[in-house]
Amino acid sequence: MIGHGRFILRACLKLNEVKKLMHCSNCGSYVTPGVRFCSNCGSPAPDPEATRIARQQTGLPYPQGEADELERTVFTVRPTLLFIKLGYALAVLGAIVLVFLLALIDVPAYISIPLALALLLIPAYFHIKRNMIRYTLTDSKIEIDTGLIARRTRNIPLSKIQDVTVSASIPQRILGFGDLIVDNASEEGGITVLQNINKPRHYADLLLRELRRWH
Repeated sequence: MIGHGRFILRACLKLNEVKKLMHCSNCGSYVTPGVRFCSNCGSPAPDPEATRIARQQTGLPYPQGEADELERTVFTVRPTLLFIKLGYALAVLGAIVLVFLLALIDVPAYISIPLALALLLIPAYFHIKRNMIRYTLTDSKIEIDTGLIARRTRNIPLSKIQDVTVSASIPQRILGFGDLIVDNASEEGGITVLQNINKPRHYADLLLRELRRWH
């Protein structure tokens, strides 16, 4: 009970701080947000940045105009890692077999081991290629980022999306991944495919939930 009372007391003190920031420090009159001087006494208005920080600390909502500028991320997903992990496993197995076979014909270890390790470069290449793609859904658009150093971002507004389809072959359904097909009427138009993502139906449901707010 004592700890609960202290929590309420701290919340009340922070709320009082917010109220003070919204009133003139000289005469106590209410100051409209965005006004630089108090309309009653002419004193400088409270610092809006301090008011914003105080709101974050107390959990109070932002004004409508400021809240509209904040964008919420629903999910971020990349293509599945399943084939990358399988590739690494096969590369390690192949490296072991290669070292063994080269040892049978008396090839020195300083030659056979680097050759065996070179097999790991194959899955490593596809791993880097996979990390060059990222799909992000926010409450206003879909972002498709491609590239590693020089990145290209394509934005699809949710208001332009017309249809969402989940496509998965029988092997894809067994392994738990598939494609999310987005039919949109943006400037570029056409169909956008989020390829080989895990649990595509789950992400389709999240996307459809956001679309209900726009259609």
